[in-house]
Amino acid sequence: MSNPVCWFEIYVNDMQRAKQFYQTVLSTEFSLLSDPTDNQMEMWAFPSDMNRYGASGSLVKMHGIEAGGNSTIIYFESKDCAVEEQKIEAAGGKIHQPKMSIGEHGHIVLAIDTEGNLFGLHSMQ
Repeated sequence: MSNPVCWFEIYVNDMQRAKQFYQTVLSTEFSLLSDPTDNQMEMWAFPSDMNRYGASGSLVKMHGIEAGGNSTIIYFESKDCAVEEQKIEAAGGKIHQPKMSIGEHGHIVLAIDTEGNLFGLHSMQ
């Protein structure tokens, strides 16, 4: 198993606020996914390209599941994570760990989104 992660979901309480945050920080757009649960769930997918490295995923608002307080960290790819780091607080998030070296594996930033979820940014630069 070379790349075991095939999908991720970030649970949110306020979908519009969460979409705006990630669209602003990551300079990306979402696409609405159909609801497989009869109006129990709202899902907006991050862009994906099946011919490129990496997993795709979505923001999810689901009845009975609150955002934040979990221990899973999703890292988003970046050319230089300092660029996205500069957008986080203006978009309503918080910096948990400013850009730091992780040695030969590049650099990371840890942040908290508008829903209380911890996430990471990773770059080799």
